[in-house]
Amino acid sequence: MNLSLNPQSDRPVVLVVDDAPSSLGVLCDTLEGAGYTVLVACDGESALERLELVTPDAILLDGVMPGLSGFETCRRIKITPAWAHVPVIFMTGLSETAHVVEGFACGGVDYVVKPLRAQEVLARLHTHARNARITRMARDAVDVAGLGVLFVDALGRIAWRSPQAAVWLEALEDSSGAGQVPAAIKAALDVDSTQVVHTLTTPALSVRNMGIATLGETMLLLELQSEGSVASSRLTHAALTPRETEVLSWLAKGKTNRDIADILGMSPRTVNKHLEHIFEKLGVETRAAAAALASGHLA
Repeated sequence: MNLSLNPQSDRPVVLVVDDAPSSLGVLCDTLEGAGYTVLVACDGESALERLELVTPDAILLDGVMPGLSGFETCRRIKITPAWAHVPVIFMTGLSETAHVVEGFACGGVDYVVKPLRAQEVLARLHTHARNARITRMARDAVDVAGLGVLFVDALGRIAWRSPQAAVWLEALEDSSGAGQVPAAIKAALDVDSTQVVHTLTTPALSVRNMGIATLGETMLLLELQSEGSVASSRLTHAALTPRETEVLSWLAKGKTNRDIADILGMSPRTVNKHLEHIFEKLGVETRAAAAALASGHLA
């Protein structure tokens, strides 16, 4: 088992958390044989310490451990923005419905009961790690042309924020509390989709409400206002849908229609239809023009 905290970048990383790691030899060998770098922690506290040093692609977590339980460990992982996107798969001898429900309620994406079947765990792990990676890549891609993205849940809490949005939110002087949408941006949650709200704070941001996205969360597009940012303004006022924004972001990164289709889980034909709508909204006729506009090179 690989205990290194500097895994090779080209191998997906899985953190296995169990108070009896010696009993997981077959599972760890199977994971490493399938191309994963395996990190091991013997309890919840050790797992959180590992996460301070490296962010894995997925976590296999025992539900019952001395000290911090697996369920409480998962809750702490999910309230930490830097780790919240990592899929957690519970592996435990607890098979009662109440325990399974608790596993999902605290943020787990799957639940396997011991004794473990290594190949089944591997199949589940591969699916969840791949889906999480694609979702993260797609969301990160929208940080193009000076735009940031913010997802807000029904209670006004920040469900997810792109790296660029995180930078701007940290710059806002706000007393709303950790995890809450800053007061200066809340107005955007009360306006019709595609309307723009200009904030009066520093930094000066414009906020566009893109409507309900996945899981009932509201998607907000953020843009830094500055003189001469014509290309970025054209994008902001083009009223692109969230999916069109993702497609344009990957186009700007030089991806082909087939690449974009694989990343976003759609057909190349659907990607082409999205591009037709994007070209019309941006007032351009070619892929090169749309990509240049998204990269901020057109006035």
